[in-house]
Amino acid sequence: MKPRTAVSWRILTLLALGSGATAHAHAGLPETSNVAMRRGHPEDFFVGATFGAVISRDSGQTWRWICPEAMGYAGWRPSEFLWREAGDIMAATGSALLRSPDGGCSWNTHPYFKDTWVSAVAAHPTDDRILYASTHKTNIANGVYRSGDGGETWEPTSLMRKGLKLFAVRVSPADPRRIYASGEGDEGKLLFFRSEDAGDTWAEIEHPLPALLRPYELVVTVADPVSADTVWVRVLAQGYTYLMRSDDGGRTLVQVYELDDQFINMDLSADGSTVWVGTLNYFFRGPRTGPLQKLGLPTGNACVLRDGETLYGCGSTWLHDWALARSRDQGTTWEPLFTLYGIKGTQHCPQGTPVQSLCPSRWPQLAEQLGAELYPDGEEPPPPPP
Repeated sequence: MKPRTAVSWRILTLLALGSGATAHAHAGLPETSNVAMRRGHPEDFFVGATFGAVISRDSGQTWRWICPEAMGYAGWRPSEFLWREAGDIMAATGSALLRSPDGGCSWNTHPYFKDTWVSAVAAHPTDDRILYASTHKTNIANGVYRSGDGGETWEPTSLMRKGLKLFAVRVSPADPRRIYASGEGDEGKLLFFRSEDAGDTWAEIEHPLPALLRPYELVVTVADPVSADTVWVRVLAQGYTYLMRSDDGGRTLVQVYELDDQFINMDLSADGSTVWVGTLNYFFRGPRTGPLQKLGLPTGNACVLRDGETLYGCGSTWLHDWALARSRDQGTTWEPLFTLYGIKGTQHCPQGTPVQSLCPSRWPQLAEQLGAELYPDGEEPPPPPP
């Protein structure tokens, strides 16, 4: 791996021209943005990034690049990925539903959703075949869809109507028949939905949130792993993000914390008592009742994923020399897993797949930006295009 001083002078110049502090230091730099693990395969990691994605199939020992052109998501970058035990990688881009059936080498957009926009996709906690998706395109009917065959086919649930835009859908780990969704209705009404029968019927709850000035984007973020009635949402108002918790299935919301930074995501401990929140610039931890404490790391680009007793967090290579790390003490200390300049070229894929066809010719430019080795491990440059 190259030393930190080998990072391209162009990147360091961009960073120097930024704010000069950790806050808003990204300034368009290459960054990681989310992390997913393959269900039942803890050796497999998939990390979304501003420049496509990075994948590891060996417990984080080696990381390789998947270029965005091969993934085909254009300007709609997924905020999270879902990696099924069967091997499919899926993501809602805000526009299409992306799917890779072969571990990231080839990608397609699901034709079932060609006339709408998919805002989120969620998985059953134990049954790899059951998935849910929400949609949010204007001027058409939107709602929650369900798949019972791993995303091959889909059908609408009873939550489907015009004048509704859904931002998120979540499945309760405590009771997989409990499904939550959120969005907005006519005239910007903030709406929360709960199903207790796997999406066959839905209860609808409006949340005006009168204590906030012009709130918008009510998004269900995470369901409690122990209590099916406990669910977390975030809502925006006047430049702030408000984290709220419901302990009665969404009927009432209690404000837990106010963030003056861009919210990325959050996760909960196995018993639901501890909360971790990642924002664009910081990482927070606290009890479920609040308040949250700002931790020392990551200082920038913080996403979070809990797997068992281990936390995984995105970070900014340009600020603290790692892009993904893990913590075994609830976020107090971190063990780096990789840096952007340590990426080992493009993902190895079969001849004719989009990644093999499109990414190698684009790698030299990205490698220069990252300060990465151009052809590591004695690899040969790709042949010129015909």
